[in-house]
Amino acid sequence: MGRFLRPLLRGTTYTRLVHLWVPMLVVSVWLFIDMSKPWVPALALIPLGLIPAVRTGEGVQAQLLLSPGVRDAGFSVAPATAWRDRLRTVLWLEVRMALGVVTSIACVWLPVLAYLLAGLAGGHVPHDVPVLAEATPHWWYALLVPLPLLALYGVVVGLGAGVTALARRLLGPSASERLAALEERTEQLLERNRIAHELHDSIGHALTVAVVQAGAARAAGDPAFTDRALAAIEETGRAALEDLERVLGVLREAERPVSARPTLADADRLLESARASGAKVDAELTGALEAVPGPASREGYRILQEALTNALRHAGSVPVRVSIEVAAEVLSLEVRNPLTGHISAPVRGSGLRGIHERAALLGGRAYTGPDEGDWQVRAELPLR
Repeated sequence: MGRFLRPLLRGTTYTRLVHLWVPMLVVSVWLFIDMSKPWVPALALIPLGLIPAVRTGEGVQAQLLLSPGVRDAGFSVAPATAWRDRLRTVLWLEVRMALGVVTSIACVWLPVLAYLLAGLAGGHVPHDVPVLAEATPHWWYALLVPLPLLALYGVVVGLGAGVTALARRLLGPSASERLAALEERTEQLLERNRIAHELHDSIGHALTVAVVQAGAARAAGDPAFTDRALAAIEETGRAALEDLERVLGVLREAERPVSARPTLADADRLLESARASGAKVDAELTGALEAVPGPASREGYRILQEALTNALRHAGSVPVRVSIEVAAEVLSLEVRNPLTGHISAPVRGSGLRGIHERAALLGGRAYTGPDEGDWQVRAELPLR
């Protein structure tokens, strides 16, 4: 019995009832104007449903009244963009009004019928009701009183659930809207993947520099070198904290611009950080790095950062040759360091995968691997 009565304790049952009653406000007003033509409101719904913004209003109503509190209830709140969506809106309006008429009649006459049956059981004959006016009062009519109330329960609960299911079908996202939602979800996943690469490149570079600097300072036993190492660790750590704060800001603010991300114009900072870690960096920069478009410049910076990090982590204090060339249509970037017997090649971890993914993201290409006794990282990024 408790399970049977549970829907009557839910607020959703009554918000759905209100949703079914709303169209009857228009019907009631029209019946005061001309009762001989009750079909006019249904006819007026046809041009009304063809208005794109009406679909938005119906979707908002459905979310608020049919599934209150549900985050993803399956209703579209976007204006209709295709004729198929407009026709679905028209059909929804007509069905909603028809169900509203049934619900309103049931909510009025079923309680009245229960009252009249109770009256017959008590000896009162309703002379103004065609069928019951000829009935003979008897106590057994009291046994029929629950039947109209049970029917009212079925109408309120059943039609509420039915109109919700129908609304999801007629007001649900169209194929184009589902595709747009899927594309948006894909963009979010790509952005999360990019942020993961950002953190890997920035924090990994800072930690690598700190570890190498600390080891070199301890082995050197020179106070002056130790001071320089600590200064390099401090500068690299501060830059990593700035990158971390920027990435966290992107996570907090979805619309935050990416213009604050470092670019190849900041390449000198990476080169000096690698030199301070003991690596002998020979850099050759050709062309105007400031003129490189933002996406290529930002991804190029991260590729250079990851290449230098790998060189420091796996090779240590070895000569590193960096070449960056800005041509008319291509940005070429190359980082080489020697591979000797005691130096192992970097494993193909997430860092190297990130280099290839960054290049492919811009329609370019990358190579990471041994080349004539060196470990080479080479990337070509299109500028247009």
